[in-house]
Amino acid sequence: MPTSTPQPRTRAGHRAAIGMATAALVATGLAGTAVIAAADDSSRVRPEPTMTALAPAGTAVPTIAPTSAPPIGERFARTELFFGTEKPGPDVTDRQFKAFVDRVVTPRFPDGLTQYDASGQFRDSSGRIVKEQSKVIVLLYPIADAGPSTVMIEEIRDIYEKAFDQESVLRADSVELVDF
Repeated sequence: MPTSTPQPRTRAGHRAAIGMATAALVATGLAGTAVIAAADDSSRVRPEPTMTALAPAGTAVPTIAPTSAPPIGERFARTELFFGTEKPGPDVTDRQFKAFVDRVVTPRFPDGLTQYDASGQFRDSSGRIVKEQSKVIVLLYPIADAGPSTVMIEEIRDIYEKAFDQESVLRADSVELVDF
């Protein structure tokens, strides 16, 4: 079977595609979740118990029995940002990243965030596989705040890319049930 090598995308084209997909998924409430339907309280949702499996004829297919207790939580947008630390010259240090979070991210999302270290790899625009240490930030915010939050998230990405000579900052969006 022939294989194809993914072609690098331009930053602007990639951002536009992500922006349109994110807006569509957040608007429909389908980003990263099973099909959901509103429960009695419009701010709370109940996932529809669905499972589709393909199996050879005569093979038992597992099923999921619906539960009687509705899940707890409100629909929130979830954005994960993946910050690479490799750059020309010395890599981004933990101290530099902490200062970036304190100066750039926290003022835009003062209600909270989660940060963790990761190891990852990606193909850069020249086709080279880059393996590097990364920092991941998880942001949760009400669906109603998705528009203003997206503006702030794009500011965070742009500032990091310029400050630390990065080709891009990966953004992944989904919708989650959240309960505090």
